[in-house]
Amino acid sequence: MRRIRLTGLVGVAVAVVAAGLVPATTASSAPPPPFRHLQPGGQPKLIEKLPVNVVFLGYGKGQVNPKAFSQGLPKKYEPVVRSRLAYGVTEKLGIRYDYDYRIKVADRSYENKFFAKLAKLAKPAPVNSFQQDYNDQNKNVRDVTSNHEIDAPTVEKWLALNPPAGVDTRRNTVFLINWYGRADFKYHVYTKTNEPDPDTGYNFGQVRASRKLVAWGGTTADDEENGLGSTRRVWFHDLSAGPNASTGSWNVDDADIDDDGEPDYRIPVAWEYAANGYRKPSELSGDLAKIVRYVALDLLFTSSPLYPVELPTDEPAKTVNLDSNTYEGWPGVDANKTYIKAPLIQAELGELVRNNKLSYDDQDLPYTGDAKTCYEGLLSGVSCFPETGYPPFANLYLQNKRDLARTQDDQGKVDYELPIFNYAVGPGVDVPALGFADDNYVDGTQSYVFNFISPDVVASGYGLTTTIIHEVGHHLGLSHPHDGWDSTSGKDFGPSGDTYFAWLGDQSNSMMSYIDLNWDFSQFDRDNMERFQAAALNEAANRLAGEALAAPNAARAYDELRRADVLIGLTKLAFAKHEYSLARVLAGQAYAAAAEGAEEAGVDVKASNEVVRKSAQAARAAAPAHTEGLFIDTLEGPRGLR
Repeated sequence: MRRIRLTGLVGVAVAVVAAGLVPATTASSAPPPPFRHLQPGGQPKLIEKLPVNVVFLGYGKGQVNPKAFSQGLPKKYEPVVRSRLAYGVTEKLGIRYDYDYRIKVADRSYENKFFAKLAKLAKPAPVNSFQQDYNDQNKNVRDVTSNHEIDAPTVEKWLALNPPAGVDTRRNTVFLINWYGRADFKYHVYTKTNEPDPDTGYNFGQVRASRKLVAWGGTTADDEENGLGSTRRVWFHDLSAGPNASTGSWNVDDADIDDDGEPDYRIPVAWEYAANGYRKPSELSGDLAKIVRYVALDLLFTSSPLYPVELPTDEPAKTVNLDSNTYEGWPGVDANKTYIKAPLIQAELGELVRNNKLSYDDQDLPYTGDAKTCYEGLLSGVSCFPETGYPPFANLYLQNKRDLARTQDDQGKVDYELPIFNYAVGPGVDVPALGFADDNYVDGTQSYVFNFISPDVVASGYGLTTTIIHEVGHHLGLSHPHDGWDSTSGKDFGPSGDTYFAWLGDQSNSMMSYIDLNWDFSQFDRDNMERFQAAALNEAANRLAGEALAAPNAARAYDELRRADVLIGLTKLAFAKHEYSLARVLAGQAYAAAAEGAEEAGVDVKASNEVVRKSAQAARAAAPAHTEGLFIDTLEGPRGLR
């Protein structure tokens, strides 16, 4: 039987419904047509049987217990909007991933080829400060007596384009690597050194020992520095690399690394899985399963959005203006001109949200009056609007909300003006963070983006450009790759306590990480955003279908709703076949058809969407608030300077 490619099938089906070849209904009293895919008033039902390749590379016979490893892996995942959790609301997206694991143990020939490649790439380097810290521990199994640095993107590309037989790296693939125990083993770490900060020229990958890696992946086909040339979805973790900083593998003496009063679970280096080591050999299988479950799956391959992917507009936004406003309070310095690269901001964000046409504009604002008072109150913990009952942390949100009209200069020209406020302060003035993407203090809906710069921030290597890209990424929905939702346990987690090892997720080619080695969004970021948007548009189509059917002239919408039903069916098919971009496009067409039908039935679509949005906000506001956890995922804390 001749197979028809999905894209060809979709093209034919779309042409059919667009041409009006679906039978028309003219009788106003006719019953509503049956729908196979549209769920009027309901959630999407987007299901993907997701292949997940796990390749063991360098683990000896008997080191990994297959049963123990498999038992640690989840069967499925359903993403939620994480910001809602702080208000006691669990809002699912209508997506379900059913994991289809393909576990492969590389043969000796492949291992020899790969480790020969590593040995060739390994460049002698001094023992770094965190490896020396490990050596200075009382309980370490052995000292790191030498060191080598290996370019992480080169290794990722080699694995992506030269996988073992039967492994398709176009699908999500985890390589679990262990070089230790072989005669050709070299102490090593991985590096990425070809993307200095675009504003300051500071090269975090070269200068800081804290940016040496034990894992990497997620590079896109078109990445400007390290593009793979074709779409691949690879992330590798090397247990024999390090010890390194962020994962805590350098510390084998102290139970509590971050001084929060709770023991921190970390993944040690390979030789610490020993009878006299930090971890028992029998615990290795479970630890590797934790890496796959909590890091690769929960944080990278199938993450949950931090904020709603639907921007706070009456209808799904097609045009978005990045509205950047800088409070100039650094004497003698024009921070907007010096530390913001607008073309890079627009280009990188444009690669993430391909259904939105982005524009950018900026203006300078005086750092005086309430702007200065509220900023200083944030630092000192004093509310500048005590009558509201909001915490001091809300100072900037409240002040800019009150003054928003002076910055919103594209009303009526674009669907959404994304509010960005930058604070440039002079010597001796603190900053609360590099930046944060705030919510509305009511129901977890995103509000404004705040970014900060000072002489100390610049001395540490940062301008404003990369912080803006990162924080707008949050506003658009993305979480960090070190904190997220575990669907199996129903736990929202970060890199502390039992999941301290979640810092491993930062070691990926994502702008949303804390390692400052790249300014791009990863392939995983792109995949997740496409899927999130497909679900959001599907849900919007369902909602309007429900309203159309409840309208007095419902029958007038039947033709358009049939078309939307077909398009949602095609959306589901594309989603199931991992065609995420196509699924998003088709869901958008389904929404357009449902909106047309709703208008035909007499529904004011814009007003309807606004009512739904406000009623949902009111319902969520009535739920118990848990504001003490509100900023865990959005506030960018100080990053290590070593």
